[in-house]
Amino acid sequence: MVPLNLATIGEENIIRKIGGSPEVRKHLEDLGFVVGGSATVVSSLGGNVIVRVKESRVAINDDLARRIMI
Repeated sequence: MVPLNLATIGEENIIRKIGGSPEVRKHLEDLGFVVGGSATVVSSLGGNVIVRVKESRVAINDDLARRIMI
């Protein structure tokens, strides 16, 4: 498993684990990041990552991206 911030841009990945406090996990779940779901990194700029998840694009910072394991 590797964190989402190290994923190859454009490659679809399956989310294996989400770490962090219960509040962080709930926030990521509300954004659409769930274990077993897919996430595709669209771009990565200045520590921020744009991810396509559940037919939407979501921007998250590098700290949150490191908590999502693929």
